[in-house]
Amino acid sequence: MMTAITTTLEPLYAAGIESLVMPGKLVDGHAKYEDECSNCHQPFSKESQAQLCRDCHEDIDRDIRDQRGYHGRTHSGETQCRHCHTDHKGRNKDIVQLNTETFDHDRTDYALKGAHNTTGCGACHANGKKYRDAPPACVDCHRKDDVHEEKLGDDCAQCHIEKSWKPQPFDHEDTDFPLHGKHADIDCNSCHAGQQYRELSTTCYSCHRLNDVHGGRYGNSCSDCHREQDWSRIDFDHDKNTEYPLTGKHRKVQCDTCHKDGLKKDLETECIACHRGDDEHRGQYGRQCNSCHVTRGWDKPVFKHDGETGFPLLGKHTDVRCAACHRGEPGKENLGTKCIACHRPDDVHAGQEGEQCESCHRETGWGDEIRFDHDLARFPLIGMHAVAPCEECHLSAAFQDAKLECLACHRTDDVHKQKLGKECADCHNPNAWSLWEFDHNAHTKFQLDGGHEGIDCLACHTRPVTGEISLPSSCVACHRQDDIHDGNFGRYCNQCHNSTAFDEVEIR
Repeated sequence: MMTAITTTLEPLYAAGIESLVMPGKLVDGHAKYEDECSNCHQPFSKESQAQLCRDCHEDIDRDIRDQRGYHGRTHSGETQCRHCHTDHKGRNKDIVQLNTETFDHDRTDYALKGAHNTTGCGACHANGKKYRDAPPACVDCHRKDDVHEEKLGDDCAQCHIEKSWKPQPFDHEDTDFPLHGKHADIDCNSCHAGQQYRELSTTCYSCHRLNDVHGGRYGNSCSDCHREQDWSRIDFDHDKNTEYPLTGKHRKVQCDTCHKDGLKKDLETECIACHRGDDEHRGQYGRQCNSCHVTRGWDKPVFKHDGETGFPLLGKHTDVRCAACHRGEPGKENLGTKCIACHRPDDVHAGQEGEQCESCHRETGWGDEIRFDHDLARFPLIGMHAVAPCEECHLSAAFQDAKLECLACHRTDDVHKQKLGKECADCHNPNAWSLWEFDHNAHTKFQLDGGHEGIDCLACHTRPVTGEISLPSSCVACHRQDDIHDGNFGRYCNQCHNSTAFDEVEIR
């Protein structure tokens, strides 16, 4: 068993551990190095990989050292070859990834100028040869164009330029269309397509129709707004040339935002013409948006409610939305300024306290610093009542529903169980429930003297009273059970007895 295992693993060790972790096949050009990883890699050192590449690609290494060619011009001290040329992606993988359509030739030793900008790559770069091998001299490509048959030498640039093979650059200032601004650097073929030089239109639109982002809505007179220096530079002065100066955020608005149907002179200038979709009031405040808003910001109203109306906004009112009070067009609605005009649904008193909400409440908060003098009400607060919480008596905000009689609040405190009636104030006062005073002799028709003096009230007042207290004053009403005569001497005990002692008899 051990011998068989060893024999099986021998090829694996021979191939090297690197081949076991190789992520994929090398490209066809590198296939011969596939079993020799050390040609391109050093263990545990990615930074050394670039130098190993350059050791093989000597011509590129020379360009980098001399800072010439594409690699020499684009290479920096930290550039790694693998950043652009990734291998191990398969035999047919293109690791050069050259896009001839987007390649920037200015990053080579030969920048493309003039007519060279529109020349196909194959005109200079022969098929099957490296791009770096393309010859840089004019005559190498233009030998067949040399009408001088090499009699004037190889330095074509002495007479010719990249813009045109014709000698002595043409001076466009001698025509009816001098080249100014960006036109001075443009290639001739851009305007003179098919070598047409005569009877060529000189209007901007004839060349710039494709650049017209307005789609023809603003007409053909491009020069009214644009200049040759820069197509994106707009010279039209809206403030001077129209009756609608652009201020605030209007200066940054695109022309098409307002001019949707071309440059109409009778364009409506009211705010609502453009901002109808922004009108969160949905037209209820009319069309004069500028009475509240300004052009520096739609969300920055300038209407001063304090100075321009008879109702300054204070406290919580400063944060209230306009529509909370103004349900119609301001100035045309008959809006009341009393609190109750807006707060009738908030009146928890159900109208009992009248309509002068401000007599008790503040704008800082419906429940802040409530001002109410209870002494001016039907029930002045004195004694312990002055410190009692409002809700002890007022079970709801309908304050006038609170009863005035003592028993309305103190029924559970009545130790007499209403045997002394419901007029608690006849004996008690608000300073304390235990401080009471009642003069039976002065306030009733029944004098308490003798044995009656100091007797407990409930000794005579034995039944609950709902109305006025009305007790009989005859002796027998209370002393029937004490009458040893069994009623034979009548009801008037005081003819013989006195209130001092029942057993003291004095016949009158």
